[in-house]
Amino acid sequence: MFTGIVEEIGKVQGIQKRMKSSILMITGNKIFEDLKIGDSVSTNGVCLTVSKLGNCTFYADVMNETLSRSALGNLTIGSYVNLERAMASNGRFGGHIVSGHIDGTGKIVSIHKDDNAIWYTVQTDSKIMRYIIEKGSIAIDGISLTVAKVEKDHFSVSIIPHTAKETILSLKRVGELVNLENDIIGKYIEKFVTPQSNITEAFLLKHGF
Repeated sequence: MFTGIVEEIGKVQGIQKRMKSSILMITGNKIFEDLKIGDSVSTNGVCLTVSKLGNCTFYADVMNETLSRSALGNLTIGSYVNLERAMASNGRFGGHIVSGHIDGTGKIVSIHKDDNAIWYTVQTDSKIMRYIIEKGSIAIDGISLTVAKVEKDHFSVSIIPHTAKETILSLKRVGELVNLENDIIGKYIEKFVTPQSNITEAFLLKHGF
């Protein structure tokens, strides 16, 4: 589990492509303080498992399912990525609950400045939009952000200078894809109140909700 508070920006130093999968070689600094083989690292919001460690370098296998659902397949040697280690049990929860299991991708359709802030508008499909609410949380490339505006097929976030400086979002351009993960709580609530569940509207009313 992650919090969406990016620890550092890493760099893709190598990509070993296979028929339907790949191995990423990523360098960084801060996250290697206590990183071990088998640990999880959020890489642009995607939970990857460290399969091999080198000098401030980790390797991770990326399977076909991950490549098809995320924008990791668009990475090239030299690409920068947001990195976050799994949350420590004694850590502060500065963002929101982020699993690293993204729901899909979105396309940046607009970027504009608003004094010291930068607005990003992201277009995505209805399966993802249904869980996005104004002032709710969304993870974009692993960054915990607050949704500022919501329309039928797109939403907008406004980021502060610190976020722009500490993440790769400031490097993104209109037309580029980003990884999106909806707030996990909303998805679970929907699952629990479906007709197949014992938790129905009548059940909640009966028990005072």
